[in-house]
Amino acid sequence: MGNTPDAESAGGAAGEPSAEAAPPPAPRIPLPRVSVEDGGRPLPALEEPAGRQPVRLEHPILKSLLGAWALAACSAEETDAVEVHLGDCGACADEARRLREAVGLLHRSESLDLDPALRTRVLEGCLERRPPHVPVPDWAASYDAETARLDALLQDFGDAEWHAPVRLRWFRGESATSRRTTVAGVIAHLLAVDGLIAVALGLDDPLDPDTGDATGRPDATGVPKSGTRTPAQRTEALWAGAHFPPTRSVRGPWREQTHALVRTVSFTGPGPGGTPVSYGGFELPLQDAMLDRAFECWVHAEDIAEAVDYPYAPPAPRHLHGMIDLAARMLPETLAARRRAGLASPARTRRLMAAGRPGRSLRLEIEGSGGGQWLIPLDSPAPAVPPGPGGPGGAAVPADDEVAHVAMDDVEFCRLAAGHVSPEEAAAGQVGDRDAIKDVLFAAASLSRM
Repeated sequence: MGNTPDAESAGGAAGEPSAEAAPPPAPRIPLPRVSVEDGGRPLPALEEPAGRQPVRLEHPILKSLLGAWALAACSAEETDAVEVHLGDCGACADEARRLREAVGLLHRSESLDLDPALRTRVLEGCLERRPPHVPVPDWAASYDAETARLDALLQDFGDAEWHAPVRLRWFRGESATSRRTTVAGVIAHLLAVDGLIAVALGLDDPLDPDTGDATGRPDATGVPKSGTRTPAQRTEALWAGAHFPPTRSVRGPWREQTHALVRTVSFTGPGPGGTPVSYGGFELPLQDAMLDRAFECWVHAEDIAEAVDYPYAPPAPRHLHGMIDLAARMLPETLAARRRAGLASPARTRRLMAAGRPGRSLRLEIEGSGGGQWLIPLDSPAPAVPPGPGGPGGAAVPADDEVAHVAMDDVEFCRLAAGHVSPEEAAAGQVGDRDAIKDVLFAAASLSRM
C-alpha cells in the first residue's frame, strides 16, 4: 500500500522538482455580465408593501390635530387618522372645513407688480420716523411731486418716445393756438421757463449761460436777454440756439435744475416780503411761481403721456387745490386786462361801492377732491375770496352782489386754465348773468400760455 507507483510519483513531485515543470495556467478574463432585462427572463415580482394601518387616537387628540391637518403639518399616520375620523364625526368635519377655508385666506394670490403707491408710503414712513433737517415747504411740495412724477414717466423712454410728436396748446385772445414739438422739446420748454425761478433765486440760468444779462439789455436781434424774456421767448431762444433738435440728453439738466430749485427754496424760504419772479410781462411771488410751475409740469406731463399713449393721473388733491386756488386768485386781474384790451364786456356797477368792496361777483364752485368755492370780483381787479364773511377787509360780500354761479369739475377747470378745453366746450353748470359767465370762462382760458 505504501509503495504504489502513484504514491511514489506524487511523493517525488512533492519532494523534489521534476525535470520538466508544467506551464502556468492562462489568466481567465470574465465575460460581461448580462442584465436581467436583456436576458429575456421575467423580472422578479416585487412584494407589495403592507398597507399602512391608521393609528388609533382618541377623539380629543384628533380634534386638537385639526389645525395642524389644515396647515398640512401632520405626519402621514396622523393625517390618515384625522381623515378617517372626519368621515365619522360631523362636528370635526365642519371644524376642519372652516379651518381649511381660513388657511386659504392666509395664502391669497397677489400680483407680482409693485404697488404704484409703494414709494410714497415708504417715504412717508421714513419721514415720520425721522423728519428731514430741512423740510420742503408746503408751497413747494406740489412742484417737487410733479417733477418727480414726470421724471418717473421719462425714465424708461427709448429714442422713439423722446422724438414722439407733441402739440403744445394754449388760448390767446379769442381762439386756441398750438405749437408742434417733440417730447424732448417739451422738457426743453420746461427747462427754459423754470429758469425764470432760477434767475430770481440767483442760480444758474440754463439759457444764455455765457451772455445772459439780468438787466434785460436787448441783443442784436432786439430780443431781451434771459432776465426779462417771456416764457415763450425763452423757449424759442432755447430751441433756436441748439445745433440739433432736443434729444433725451435734455432730461439730465432739467432734473438737476428742479432739484436745485427745491433745495434752494427749502433752505432760504420765500424771503422777506416774498421773492418776485418776473415772467416778462408780469410778476408772481415765489410761492405762486412754484405753484405755477407745478401746474405746467403736470399739464405737459399729460401732453407727453398722451403722445406715447400712456395713462397719467391728476395731482394729489391738496396739490390740485393749491393750483386751482392760484388760478382763481389770478382771474380778476386777467379779466381786467381782457377788459382793457376790449376782449370782455365793460364793468357795470349798479351803485357806488364802499371802499374795499369788490362790487359784482361770480361764485366759482369747483367740484371734486381738489375743489372749493371762490367769489370772483367782476368790476375790479381785487383778489378772489372765499364766499361768506371772509371778503377783503373782513367785509361780507352781500348776496345781491353775486350775479352768476358757475360749477365745474376740478380737472375740467384745470384743463380750461391750461388752454386744452375751449370756453365754449367746457363742461360747466351756469346760472345768472351770461355775459359775466362768458367773461370769466374766457379769462380762465387766457391764463394759459406757451
